[in-house]
Amino acid sequence: MSGDRVRRRIVVSGRVQGVGFRYFTRSAAGRIDVGGYVRNRPDGTVEAEVEGLPGEVDRFVQELRKGPPGSRVDHVDVTDLPPQEGEEGFEIRFS
Repeated sequence: MSGDRVRRRIVVSGRVQGVGFRYFTRSAAGRIDVGGYVRNRPDGTVEAEVEGLPGEVDRFVQELRKGPPGSRVDHVDVTDLPPQEGEEGFEIRFS
């Protein structure tokens, strides 16, 4: 079934650090049932990689376009990646 799965890298810019964006992202991933990770980047953006069924991944990206209360999303860059086998869960990375 991995042929049905898609993976995307999402880089979100704006006021997205220090406002709970990573925790919001992890919560959205759990609700939508996609796997991957999220992390802050040194340039002030937030990066997530997510994998799942196409409709679920699209829904996840839409959630990130909104962001949590207190955030301001100025730009969202989405890049398609090859799916990875066996990724489960969604984690916050601190590096």
